[in-house]
Amino acid sequence: MRGKLRSFRTVLVAGIGVPVLLLAVPSPGAAADSHSGGGKPGLPSSVYGGAWPTSHLQGVTVDRRRGFVYWSFTQKLVKTDLRGTVVGTVEGLTGHLGDIDVDERDGRVYGSLEYKAAESFYIAVFDARAIDRVGMDAERDGVMTAVHLDEVAADFTADMDGDGVFDGDTADTADHRYGCSGIDGVSFGPAFGRRGGEQTLKVAYGVYSHTGRSDNDHQVILDYDISTWGRYARPLTQDAPHHSGPERPDGKFFVRTGNTTYGVQNLQYDPYTGNWFMAVYKGRKDGFPHYSLFAVDGSARPVRGAIEGQPTPETGRLLTLSEAGLRDAATGIRGWEFQGSYGFDALGGGRYYVAEARTVEEDGVVKQAGEIRLHRWTGGTPGPFTPVG
Repeated sequence: MRGKLRSFRTVLVAGIGVPVLLLAVPSPGAAADSHSGGGKPGLPSSVYGGAWPTSHLQGVTVDRRRGFVYWSFTQKLVKTDLRGTVVGTVEGLTGHLGDIDVDERDGRVYGSLEYKAAESFYIAVFDARAIDRVGMDAERDGVMTAVHLDEVAADFTADMDGDGVFDGDTADTADHRYGCSGIDGVSFGPAFGRRGGEQTLKVAYGVYSHTGRSDNDHQVILDYDISTWGRYARPLTQDAPHHSGPERPDGKFFVRTGNTTYGVQNLQYDPYTGNWFMAVYKGRKDGFPHYSLFAVDGSARPVRGAIEGQPTPETGRLLTLSEAGLRDAATGIRGWEFQGSYGFDALGGGRYYVAEARTVEEDGVVKQAGEIRLHRWTGGTPGPFTPVG
């Protein structure tokens, strides 16, 4: 990033101390730092997504076929080209827009969207082709529809202690089945256990950090065939949210990683390794290794087995972690150290964009900035990626 460093301080972003850089940064629309540096033609080594008065960067997806990058800044979707020039934004979101992924078949962008106070959870569907100017409104400009996920709402509101009271959006409770705090990670990819075939949408739960319960040590991933979603998708009026959506997913899967802080932040199918990456904020519960990246073995078919730690014995379809990376001797859990929880996209051929989130100050206004940098796969430890360029 261009600009002379002046000073820095620390602020809290999502409860995490983040350095605030006081520097001259490119304005939205400026070119990325470099367009060579080892990148393939048309694939720059970095892209700057601008700085915005929102919450921090939450997800990134690249439409290589059409030459665009989409950035989720929690209350705003930003569209740039591969030079970092801002093409348009979708604003006015009052919920939490999380991880995003592009459906390469038609260029639409899908993202997790939460309204916890309304006990409503959606996949937002953006007509990305229609995003052509800054300041488009999510409700009024016809660029976004939403599909409600009943399964998520049911697990989020589950009265697990049987006292007849749902305790709301808090980790400090026995409520929330599997510790469900909503949804975050989303990615298109083939069925678990296959390298090719029909692409379906996988949606990962957020999971509260709670060290005093044993039923929240799995990541939960829902599987949806979106080919029938035209019957459900509707514009979203945020002060009167609809509940139009499938009653249940086409599949529900569990993978034991140990409790994490807010579950899978970024979910990504990687066609190069054939695995599913899950980037997380580290957990705090004793007895687990607390890696920040896990990989589901994409070649291993799900098996039915016990979902450990549940108050009533329960079975489900279990996924297998890849036999790679660091290994915790006590639990057998494997993973890596990785700073990709703010955005991560697999580009094919062993190349990836990894997002960096920064807090910057421009003209006295504190903003959230995002940049993606090209990496390649090494498979090494503690981190399996290395920067390119």
